[in-house]
Amino acid sequence: MKRHPLVELDPYLKPFEKKIVYRSRRRILTELEITQGNKLLRDSVNNHLYYGLHKSEKEWVFREKAPNAKALYLIGDFSYWQVLPQYQLQSIGNGDWEIRLPLSFLSHGDLYRIWMVWGDGADDRLPAYLTKAYQDHDTKQFSAQVWDPPQPYEWKANSPQKPDFPLIYEAHIGMSSSEPEVSTYVRFSQEVLPRIARLGYNTIQLMAIQEHPYYGSFGYQVSNYFAPSSRFGTPEELKALIDAAHELNISVILDLVHSHAVSNVKEGIGKIDGSETLYFHGGEKGQHPVWDSRCFNYGKMETLFFLLSNLKYWLEEFRFDGFRFDGITSMCYWNHGIGVDFLNYTQYFDDNVDWDALTYLQLANMLIKQVNPNAFTIAEDVSGIPGLAFPVEKGGVGFDYRMSMGIADFWGKVIKEIPDEEWHVGDIFFKMTDKRVEEQTISYAESHDQAMVGDKSLIFRLIDEEMYTGMEVTNHSLVVDRGVALHKMIRLVTLTLSQGGYLNFMGNEFGHPEWIDFPREGNNWSCHYARRQWYLVDNENLKYAQLNRFDQSMIDLVKKYPIFFSDPRPIIRNTEKQILVYIRGELIFIFNFHPTQSYTDYEVYAPEGEYKVILNSDDELFGGFNQLDPTVIYKTFPIARVSHLRLYIPARSCFVLAPQEVQNVKK
Repeated sequence: MKRHPLVELDPYLKPFEKKIVYRSRRRILTELEITQGNKLLRDSVNNHLYYGLHKSEKEWVFREKAPNAKALYLIGDFSYWQVLPQYQLQSIGNGDWEIRLPLSFLSHGDLYRIWMVWGDGADDRLPAYLTKAYQDHDTKQFSAQVWDPPQPYEWKANSPQKPDFPLIYEAHIGMSSSEPEVSTYVRFSQEVLPRIARLGYNTIQLMAIQEHPYYGSFGYQVSNYFAPSSRFGTPEELKALIDAAHELNISVILDLVHSHAVSNVKEGIGKIDGSETLYFHGGEKGQHPVWDSRCFNYGKMETLFFLLSNLKYWLEEFRFDGFRFDGITSMCYWNHGIGVDFLNYTQYFDDNVDWDALTYLQLANMLIKQVNPNAFTIAEDVSGIPGLAFPVEKGGVGFDYRMSMGIADFWGKVIKEIPDEEWHVGDIFFKMTDKRVEEQTISYAESHDQAMVGDKSLIFRLIDEEMYTGMEVTNHSLVVDRGVALHKMIRLVTLTLSQGGYLNFMGNEFGHPEWIDFPREGNNWSCHYARRQWYLVDNENLKYAQLNRFDQSMIDLVKKYPIFFSDPRPIIRNTEKQILVYIRGELIFIFNFHPTQSYTDYEVYAPEGEYKVILNSDDELFGGFNQLDPTVIYKTFPIARVSHLRLYIPARSCFVLAPQEVQNVKK
């Protein structure tokens, strides 16, 4: 009997083979229900083209799904915000409502909402499929906005090919300015995009794009799924940003929130027609116990069509190149993974699993590839669901990559709890390379999570208050020198041992000081910490510039040398001396994590040949002490018929060796 592909890769899944097959069969049956068996999924989900406000040559058409409603009216600038009979929608069956209006009735920029009447009440709501929101400066109230610019955006660049190895720059538009303010799509394009291009990252992950009423939620409390955040500018300006990135051959992916929805009634879709179950579970099951948000019912066709259409909309209307799906663990388990350590395989297949959510995720990944075969998806999951980043057609959930979330936690724990002289290089190598055999992962030393108020970024953990006094290049303190050295080493080992892709959060590449704290009542609504201090990295008298150069150089190295087409091969994991050496591709990576001990004539296996240093964290350009001579050619010699190198390895430093002939080819 032929085993399931996942079971062949992981024999420990054998007792759960029937459950894995069941997972796939549910997807097949649901797909047939959506497509009626005679269309592709991409041709079957077009709710965004039917619902909401649309303009034809002769009239405006607005539709809303509201099966619990008794009557609907458009209210807005055009009706002086009064409920008027000429703006009443008509029921057209299946819980759908429609109104057709002459072109003269609505104009570009008009604000509107829906007045919704149900059995025991009435209130105003925002349309579920609105594509442009507007927040009043004084009242802070959100409204839908008629968006009909005279000149539609004309795309200039073709979308880039999917990168073989995503080098992801995680970015937030609003906090991308040096000033304590909410920045814009335009300023990001002008001021930050060139920085990303110079650093060499090939992918940008944009956060907080879907409209959200509370700025401080970091975009993870979404209210309007089809509307790009109005705080940062217009839809056309977002398109121009994506287009500009494409011109630079940089892919742009959306940090997507389909795991839950904001609980705000006025702005969100939680009780859009007076009931709480149109798109969500009712009662306790429909309330997230930690996030104070609404939980989708992925078993309802209304929900599937809404979310799948949303994916298609962002791919086609804005030409995003893929998605990072937030909150997968919360989606896939009834207890949302709260307080659970996933220690055995039974937990991936027991009664705690929301099979409807897994069905949705499989359909989502299928749809994305059908709309754009070049698009790619990343799953944020802490539970370790088997087959999450494995093709749907082979029985997986279909993501291209899984976020390797444990690595950032590992580095935080090591820095905080383990003395430098006890850092275990074997543990470091294992943690950097530990993944499911069938999956590709995105590694990162830190993301936005570690930089939030209440936590600390790596550089802040390493240097703390001396960030404010000791970052001039002429200053040297043990604390700052240690922090600068380890910041570089941690990033290089994380990047070069990654097995799928790498991620960095905006500004962390140069050790951005301080934390992120969005404007809120507790800080008197200040944007002081919701910004990026680019002037620090632009100042050559500060060590931030040196850290930035190192980040740029290590990104350049992995783009120049195709190391990721082969697995890392450990050569030395000397726990006592804290020496870690591994080969990847044709390069040799040498790390000395010991805080004080340098080693002379340290013998390292290497394929026969001559080698030269191509990247050295101890280079003075990167804030180091120039303890290695960059002109030295290292020649192998035999020990028991095996070729070796003798190396000087300075304390708390790392460097990379390349064969001479490889360097000559690369030149």
